[in-house]
Amino acid sequence: MIDSDEIAFFTFQATEKSASPRTLANYQDALAAYQKWRGEQFTGWRSAVGDDFRDYLFALMKQGFKRATIRLRFAALRSFYKFLVLRRGLAHSPVAEVLLPKPERGLPVILSVTQIDELLGMPLKLPIDAKSPSWLPLRDAAILELFYSCGLRISELLSLDVRNIDFIGETVRIMGKGSKERMVPVGGPAINAIQRYRQAAAITSGPLFLSKRLTRITQQAVDQLLKKYLRHSSIPFAISPHKLRHSFATHLLDAGADLRSVQSLLGHASLSTTQIYTHVTKERLKQAYDTAHPRA
Repeated sequence: MIDSDEIAFFTFQATEKSASPRTLANYQDALAAYQKWRGEQFTGWRSAVGDDFRDYLFALMKQGFKRATIRLRFAALRSFYKFLVLRRGLAHSPVAEVLLPKPERGLPVILSVTQIDELLGMPLKLPIDAKSPSWLPLRDAAILELFYSCGLRISELLSLDVRNIDFIGETVRIMGKGSKERMVPVGGPAINAIQRYRQAAAITSGPLFLSKRLTRITQQAVDQLLKKYLRHSSIPFAISPHKLRHSFATHLLDAGADLRSVQSLLGHASLSTTQIYTHVTKERLKQAYDTAHPRA
């Protein structure tokens, strides 16, 4: 059962921090997971001590949870207790005493330029479903083009309205994490794809990308269309919007873009977040060397 501290915390995150629905859901899941683990021993957040959370950490590690999942759960718990200390009069945070495992340094999976070209051309190559609107393939093509052209997050693409696109200036106004606004250039192919889709679907205002029912498209629909085109492609791994974002950033750096510019385009608050893509390009450089150099 949610107590008054939790209600105050979620209200604070939603109103003052402008947390996204996904972030709020992650916080709720993390707090509920800890309570479920404690079971009848849970007597309230204010009575918990550091050893309770150390035991919880060890339990998660023993159950085989990935480090990223563990760190995500504890990030939520730390945010909650930080709020209790700063806003609700708690003396100290018991989670602050817990040392977490270091994050795994996995490199993001990206598509090659050839694979990107194949994927972006797929919507207009497949037969049109007779039950679907005739403009649907044009919508899908515009979505994929815009993902790769701008490196958008899925939440950013879903929230786009027609008025966010400057077709003359070829830019898009994006509302990113924490309600931070940024302007991103849009490539000619993406602009043209959006214009063809808008004309076919007779869209003049409101949500940019529509469902078959003429409502704003959902994340589930985007996931489904990606899976659909993956099945008909030669790409040997799963595709997500974030893989297109990774590919966007890596291809820019491969072509000589500076890290600060890529940081701005992606909407990263910290340069260290963007720097993972430099590891990707170094790995690609090493692979090219190993493949091509006669004495590699």
